[in-house]
Amino acid sequence: MNNQHRPLVSLLQPAGGLRLGAVAAAVIPLLVLSALLVLLAAYAMPDGYSWLFHSISESAAQAQQGAWIARLSFLCFGAAVLFLSLAMRSRWSRVTYWCNLVFAAAMFGVAAFSHSPWQPGVATDGVEDALHSFFASGMGLAFCLGVTARFVQRGRRARLGRALDALALAAATALPLLLASTSAFGGLAQRVMFAVAYVWFGHEALIAWRLVREQQTC
Repeated sequence: MNNQHRPLVSLLQPAGGLRLGAVAAAVIPLLVLSALLVLLAAYAMPDGYSWLFHSISESAAQAQQGAWIARLSFLCFGAAVLFLSLAMRSRWSRVTYWCNLVFAAAMFGVAAFSHSPWQPGVATDGVEDALHSFFASGMGLAFCLGVTARFVQRGRRARLGRALDALALAAATALPLLLASTSAFGGLAQRVMFAVAYVWFGHEALIAWRLVREQQTC
């Protein structure tokens, strides 16, 4: 076949298998970008917004100027967990794998459907707010179940991993109770939960990267 037609023919061929190395390598940059966008979103809010009191979701609220920043953070977070799930499919238990796929899908739902406005006098779409709450609740439940299954799966030698599992579960259960009892530091509590989740997923991403590297050198 003529060489000049080979590029066109290659475009019509299957793309090939999933490159797990590239997938695993993308997870931590996406997590870092998501965390930075959470910080930037609070900074971009108008006067009256407090990162101690207002939630991350409220920085992505309906009709809110600059809401795209927090929504992009949710998308980055969801993409990171989706990529991590693909990279750890052969390592995670089925419960952890499917729970984190649900987590990623719920994070995309949180980005697609926004919280009600925190500013008074702004029109609210109640259905969208309810969908946001639904996906946010599903995200939290999926995270807790996935971490619990990962804790059970780990061997006794994985002390750091099990410690992070315990920390993640403690944060995911204790901080919502704090949110229910007081709203003065609701925004801070939610940001702490996000920070713990970033660390937990980041640790799993390092494990995924190491496994991929080991497979490539075998």
